[in-house]
Amino acid sequence: MALLAKGSLIVPRMRRPGRRLDGYTAAAVTVAAVILAATPASALADADGLPRIRRIADAAWAGGAIPIIVVSFDPDGDVARALAGAPVTLAEPARVEAGPVGQMVRGIEVAADLVAETDAALLWPARFGWVGPETVTSLLEAHGGTADALVRPSFRGEAGWPALVPVPVLERLREIAPDRMPPDVLTDLLAGGVALRLVDLGDPGTVIDGETARVDLPPYDGPPEPPSDHVHEWGAEVADLPEDAPPVPPTVPYPAD
Repeated sequence: MALLAKGSLIVPRMRRPGRRLDGYTAAAVTVAAVILAATPASALADADGLPRIRRIADAAWAGGAIPIIVVSFDPDGDVARALAGAPVTLAEPARVEAGPVGQMVRGIEVAADLVAETDAALLWPARFGWVGPETVTSLLEAHGGTADALVRPSFRGEAGWPALVPVPVLERLREIAPDRMPPDVLTDLLAGGVALRLVDLGDPGTVIDGETARVDLPPYDGPPEPPSDHVHEWGAEVADLPEDAPPVPPTVPYPAD
C-alpha cells in the first residue's frame, strides 16, 4: 500500500492487481465508493452483527470499488473504530449548510485527490446496508460501457442505490441547491442533460434500507442477464484486504477557510 502525504496527514493510496471489467482493466475503470452517513448513528446501526458502515465498506471493496471514502461526522471516534482494518478513508463532512449535495461533492473530491485516475463514484447513502458486492461489480461494468451516464441499479422496476456518477458531472453537482435531498439531486442531474442507465440487478438491498431486517428482504433475483459477458467470482477479493491496513482509517479534515 503506497502512501500519499497530505500536509501533515498521511492517507493511504490503495492499489490492487488489475482485473477485467466488461473488457476494461481496473486501471481504465476506476470507480470510488462514497459512503454518506448523515449521522454517526446511521453509520453504526446494526446490520446482522456488524456496524452498517462496515458492512457497506466490505461490500464496496469486495465488489471492486476503489478508493472507498466514508463521509461522516465522528466526534467520539466510534465510526473510525468500526472501520478498523478496512481499506477506507474517513472524510470529515462539508459544512451542514452545504446540504446532501455538498457531502456528495466532498466525497468525490476526496476520492479524486487520493486516486487521480478516479473517473466515477458510487454515491451510497449509509442507510442502504444490504447491497451485495455483485451489485457493485455490475455497476462498474455498466459504467465501462456507458462512461458518461448516471448508472443506477433497479429492483422490480424501482431505481435504487448506490448511484454511479461520472466525475465530470462534479461541476453540475456543485450547481445544485443545498436543500435538495439525494433523490432530488439525481433528478436535477437528469434534468440538466445527464443520461441515465438503469440496470436490473435483482438486488432488493438497492431499494430497501436497513430498517428492514435482512431476513425479511425479498429474494435476491439476480440480474436477468449480466451487464457484460464477464464471469464473476463474487466476493473473491475480500481476501485481498491489505495486510498493512491501519488499525483505524486515516481521516481527511475539511479544509479550513
